[in-house]
Parts: sequence; C-alpha cells; structure tokens
Amino acid sequence: MRFVITGEWRRNSLLRLIIALFLLYTVGLWVTNALLYFNKMKLTPTSVVEYYRGSEERFTRPRTYQGLLEISHFHLFAMGILILTLTHLVLFVPLSVRLKFWLLLVSFGTAVANEAGGWLVRYVHPAFAYWKITAFLAFQISLAVLIIAVLIATFGRTRNAYTDDI
Repeated sequence: MRFVITGEWRRNSLLRLIIALFLLYTVGLWVTNALLYFNKMKLTPTSVVEYYRGSEERFTRPRTYQGLLEISHFHLFAMGILILTLTHLVLFVPLSVRLKFWLLLVSFGTAVANEAGGWLVRYVHPAFAYWKITAFLAFQISLAVLIIAVLIATFGRTRNAYTDDI
C-alpha cells in the first residue's frame, strides 16, 4: 500500500509487473464478457427478450429461476471483487476526487444494473431489455475506463496522486 500512496509504484518494477498482469487478466475478462454477451444476444431488445424469456419460433426455453440465481450468485461476488480492486487502484490515480467518486459510483452501479437487467427482463417486463443493453454497454465502458486509468498511472509519466511531483 505504501508504494501506491507515495507514488513509488512507478519505481517498483515488481509492483508494476503485478499491476500489469492484473490489468492483462482484467482485459481478458472484459473481452470474454463481451464475447459471452454477443454469443447469447445482440444489442437489440428482441434478442435480449428471446434470451431471457425464450422464443417459441426458435424453440428456446426461458431462463430458469435457478439458472439466473446461480449466475447472479457468482457474478455478484466476482464482479464486486473486481470492481473493488480496480476502484481501489483508481484512488491512487491523479484524477480529481469528484471524477474518482463518479467512476466508483458508475462502476458499481452499472455492474448491479447489468446483473439486475436479466432478472427484470425475465420476471418484470420485456421493456427492461433496453435497461439490460444500456447497463451492459455502460459496465463495459466503465471497466475500460478504470483499466486505462490505472494503466496510464502505472506506466505513464503522470503526477503523483498526493503530490505534484512526476
């Protein structure tokens, strides 16, 4: 922790390697998250509704309560830990407190909204397909912003988050 607070993370090659590998791993998760989504659905409300509610024309069954529950159980924990880690690293990036605050809120909010989207489409109303699409895209964008911000702060020539030195 001391290395990040003092800005020494840019001088500690092992810490930078750990952060780089974590970010590489996170980019892999980001890519596979998109691939999984687009393997099941498109960015159209009809495809989202068909995935969650099933389709008689395509002979697909609706997502089951247990299936959604198992996915949510894993996602809520895993995405929570991922966003906790990324937003924690962003705390040490030289950005305004206001911007960090919004990055934190948007990241956690879109993750929860994305997870809730499937439930809302399946059990509340098909119109929530728009919610699901928007939440998915916003979540992907927020993850990308977090990854890029940490990457630039770790390897770029930026000022320290707590002092004005570079």
